[in-house]
Amino acid sequence: MYLDPTYIVLLLVSTVIGMATQKYIDSMFKKWSAVPLATGLTGADVAKRVLNANGLHDVPVNAVSGHLTDHYDPRSRTLALSSAVYGQATVAAAGIAAHEAGHAIQHSRRYVWSSLQTAFVPVVNIGSTLAFPAIMLGLFLRISQLALLGVFLYSIAVFFQVITLPVEFNASRRALEALKVSGALSPEQIGGARQVLGAAALTYLGAALISVMQLLYYAGFARRRG
Repeated sequence: MYLDPTYIVLLLVSTVIGMATQKYIDSMFKKWSAVPLATGLTGADVAKRVLNANGLHDVPVNAVSGHLTDHYDPRSRTLALSSAVYGQATVAAAGIAAHEAGHAIQHSRRYVWSSLQTAFVPVVNIGSTLAFPAIMLGLFLRISQLALLGVFLYSIAVFFQVITLPVEFNASRRALEALKVSGALSPEQIGGARQVLGAAALTYLGAALISVMQLLYYAGFARRRG
């Protein structure tokens, strides 16, 4: 299977897309992490200001270890910011903090795509675990139904990545609006936050594109070898 020329091309294209998008977001984050906020607010301050402005006074903002590990947990209703964001008063930190606060706003207002994404998490975890073993075993045993079942399970994970796109784009839109209204950034610095969030969006777009290409490959391969 791994000697299939089509698979090798797919692997190379996926690697290039993944590396390019990751390098771009790293460069944008580094660039705007060197630009201090004119207001002097840290990422944690910005997140709290956005949350409070939307009535979410009870959502805690915590520090978490790691690089760009920032996230909002809808189960515990907590917002976690990495060390490069939580205590830093930079344009990049403000943009990312506001973005994660945007996810909290989505959850509180039952944004349809966000709700669908959360509901799919348990199914995606199961599908991601069983998909490739089912595909490989089905191909090895020449049981096309088992291979196609694996493809179906993988398609659930792909669907999850696709519906993640509107969730992330909407959170970034909410973030930029909140930054403008709150006055956390000067008008001149809003463009920098937009660049950071745009770079982050490209990583999600690239990941979704890679997953769709892989799904099409596995589906076609399973049909040919089943």
